[in-house]
Amino acid sequence: MKPYVICLMITSPDGSLHPSRWTRSPDGTRENWSSLYDQVHKDLEANAWMVGRVTMAEISKAGPHAPSVVSSVARPSHYANPSASSFAIAVDRSGKLHFSSGELYGDHVVVLLGADVDDNHLAELAADGVSYIVSDTPQIDMSAMLSTLGSDLGIKRLLLEGGANINGTLMAEGLVDELSLIVAPALEARRGSDRIVEFGDEGLTGKVTLSFIACEPLQYGALHLRYAVQEAA
Repeated sequence: MKPYVICLMITSPDGSLHPSRWTRSPDGTRENWSSLYDQVHKDLEANAWMVGRVTMAEISKAGPHAPSVVSSVARPSHYANPSASSFAIAVDRSGKLHFSSGELYGDHVVVLLGADVDDNHLAELAADGVSYIVSDTPQIDMSAMLSTLGSDLGIKRLLLEGGANINGTLMAEGLVDELSLIVAPALEARRGSDRIVEFGDEGLTGKVTLSFIACEPLQYGALHLRYAVQEAA
């Protein structure tokens, strides 16, 4: 069964996702925004979080490295730590991500890959203690992947935390249940700022609707906005 998926992001009122570029606030600082995000992340009580390739590359910071021993690799899946209770999940269609271990922030790493990923990359992931699931198709079937994460690893509640392309893709496919936004009292106001959600040239018009769930005041003048995400009629 597919996990309940919450898209969790922190933003300024003008849609910026980069606290380092925000105006100063008399109510809080960059460190305060980070601590607020971490607290909401914890309070939502998910047992997995997921990001796209670009975001995960910024987190993992590892480069390619051949495994010391190359053996046969398993397809379509390899679970290095099936008894793990929390998971860090990366979507990496082409097999470009690398890791120095099978854990990030205490969560077991699972990579979702396209069908054309080569065996050498799978061997590297396995040698580093990373779990992986290979799609049946070159373009990853995210609905099937989420169902596999639920059935094989017991993931019931998952935080989707960007970037904009993966957020938009899952929303367009009807796979996101909730949009959860932390809005900080600051601005960036530069041209070309990143978006919370992006879906090609067509956008999400006619694909999804948002229904208000709740608005909770947080520390440092921030708000936590929650919306149910539903397919458009």
